[in-house]
Amino acid sequence: MILTVTPNPALDLTYRVPRLLPGETHRAAAPAVRAGGKGLNVARVLAQTGSAAFILTTAGGAPGLRLADDLEASQLPSELVPVAAPTRSSVAVFDESSGETTVINETGGPLTPAEWTALHDAVDRLVVPATCVVGSGSLPPDAPDDVYARLAAAADAHGLPSVIDAVGAPLVRAAEAGASVVKPNRRELAETTGLDDPVAGARVLLDAGAGLVLVSLGAEGMLAVPPEGEPVHARLGTPLTGNATGAGDAAVAAVASLLAAGVSDPSALVRRATAWSAAAVLAPLAGELAPGFRDVESRIETG
Repeated sequence: MILTVTPNPALDLTYRVPRLLPGETHRAAAPAVRAGGKGLNVARVLAQTGSAAFILTTAGGAPGLRLADDLEASQLPSELVPVAAPTRSSVAVFDESSGETTVINETGGPLTPAEWTALHDAVDRLVVPATCVVGSGSLPPDAPDDVYARLAAAADAHGLPSVIDAVGAPLVRAAEAGASVVKPNRRELAETTGLDDPVAGARVLLDAGAGLVLVSLGAEGMLAVPPEGEPVHARLGTPLTGNATGAGDAAVAAVASLLAAGVSDPSALVRRATAWSAAAVLAPLAGELAPGFRDVESRIETG
C-alpha cells in the first residue's frame, strides 16, 4: 500500500471553453468537480494503474464534506483529519482552441497546532503497513517547514522509500531528511535553489541529502539527476498538447509504484515518470491517464 499525504487538498473545478479571452465574459457548462490536491491525484493514478493506495488528507467546512463524499464515491481508501479551515478550491479553465489550461489555486486556511499533531499522529500509525510514502502539494499558510521532512523521516525509520513533491524550504528540509526522491519542476527548482540550470539546482538538493532528483521540464520531458553518474534526460520524440494540470502528479505516481516494487534505477524511474506524465496530459482531468498509457513508455527516448 502506497500512502499519499496531502495536507492542503482542494475541490478541483474544471471548466472547458471554446476559447479563453482575457478580460471577456465566458459561458461554460457546469464544471467537473472532484476531490483534488496533488496527493489525491497521485492516489487516483495509482488506483487506475493497479497499485494499492491510501489517502491521508484534511477536510474542513462544507467543501470538506463534499471532498469526503467524492472520495467515498470514487472508492478511494482514505482517512480525513478534521480541520476548522474550509477546504480550498482549485479552478482550471481548459481552452479548447489552444489546448492550454489556466489554473487558479486558492491558498487555503492555516491548520492549528492540534490539527498538525493529529495529521502527524495519523502518519505514524499508517506508515506501518505502507510500501512507499508520498508527500506532495502546497502547504497551508504558516505551515512548519519540516512537514515533509517529518514524513520522509517516518518512512526512513520503517525502511521505506519516500517521494516528495514540494517547493522552497519544505523541499530542502525533506532533502535534508533523506527523502528517496524529490520531484520539483524546473520553475520550482529555480525558486528553491536560486539556480536556473536544473542540473546545478538538483545538485544542491543532492548535497542536502536527497537520494535522487527528478526535474519536470514540461514539453522537454524529465531529468533524473543521481548523486553519482550522469543525469538521464527522458522525453517523447513529439511533444504533446492537452491538460498538463496533473502531469507532475502522474510522474510521482509512476516513481512511487516502482519504488514500492523495489525498483530504484534512475533510468527506469525517469522513463516511467515521463511516460505517465505524458499520458496524463492527454487525459481530460487531473488524476487520470489516457488509455494506452502503458504503450507510451516504449516511445520514450533517453540520453
